[in-house]
Amino acid sequence: MHDALFQPLKMGALTAKNRIHMAPLTRGRAAEPMFVPNDLMTTYYRQRAGAGMILTEATGISQEGLGWPSAPGIWSDEQTEAWKPITKAVHEEGGLIVMQLWHMGRIVHPVFLDGQPPVSASATTAPGEAHTPQGKQPYVEAREMTLEDIRRTVHDYRRAAENAKKAGFDGVQLHGANGYLVDQFLRDKTNLRTDEYGGTPENRTRFMREVLEALIDVWGADRVGIRLSPNGDSQGTDDSDPAATFGAAAKVCEELGLAFVELREPGPDGTFGSTDVPKQSPLIRKIYTGPLILNSDYTAEEAVADVESGKCDAVSFGRPYISNPDLEKRIAAGAHWNPNKDVPRSWYFPIPEGYIDYPTLEQEQAEAAE
Repeated sequence: MHDALFQPLKMGALTAKNRIHMAPLTRGRAAEPMFVPNDLMTTYYRQRAGAGMILTEATGISQEGLGWPSAPGIWSDEQTEAWKPITKAVHEEGGLIVMQLWHMGRIVHPVFLDGQPPVSASATTAPGEAHTPQGKQPYVEAREMTLEDIRRTVHDYRRAAENAKKAGFDGVQLHGANGYLVDQFLRDKTNLRTDEYGGTPENRTRFMREVLEALIDVWGADRVGIRLSPNGDSQGTDDSDPAATFGAAAKVCEELGLAFVELREPGPDGTFGSTDVPKQSPLIRKIYTGPLILNSDYTAEEAVADVESGKCDAVSFGRPYISNPDLEKRIAAGAHWNPNKDVPRSWYFPIPEGYIDYPTLEQEQAEAAE
């Protein structure tokens, strides 16, 4: 029934053993010391190595770009060393692990920046409140990035990509979605610039292109992917003509020959995006001819249908992989999926509960047999 999901998928130099991928999931476990991976994370990723490809939780490329308590980074030697046991564990289990590189832009609160404002494409303010170590606080207006800021940030991405290589990852994915920095440059509600990085859709993709080129310099295009979210408002980041904007972005991905593109297309209960705009995946599929991964809110049956029909080549599952470390085995067996517990505490608090204590199907069956 689910055979389509259990065929290998070649993505540039990467070969996934199945088409059930693990989507990036911020889990906030890099607690002590802040931003440095730990043993808890090693266990978590090892448990989920049966996914065709693990896309790591969003990982900060610089102190300036990371504003989430206890999220991990990849800018320092200490962080780089701490990722090595994680990649080793996944490889020992026969898995594939790709690091998602993250700069949050205007979503970073000044509490993470010694009181300085965050940076973005333009001087805009995100709606709502930021998660900080001191509780929720309103976002503040970002400082528009200068050309020197842009060059410096591209360099930060390059350094992060080099560190990811040292740490043993199989490739990198640029986080270009969900209202973070790359997305803030892409969309015209947050990019109000009048220089070569603003105005036309082609100009607004310039920053994304320069970052991807830096990642490709380090890894080769056949080990570099991107995540985009072309559908509706995302943390206050929106666009007046998503087809033009994301068509231009897809063209960049095609011209650079990226290994894969992952699109977040939320369902009715999804986060980071509304569902009142048409999905752009058919348009992007026509422009970008490489492997396309779709996400979010999929059932197993919907995933099979979309892979069989050619709408996409793989599906990345997010929340189901939180509570089902062996999700791919459950799908193969037609078994039940465990629900997430104690949400959102178990999603984001730096505790083992709700993180590494979910049973596999095999463990459940053994327990039932006792």
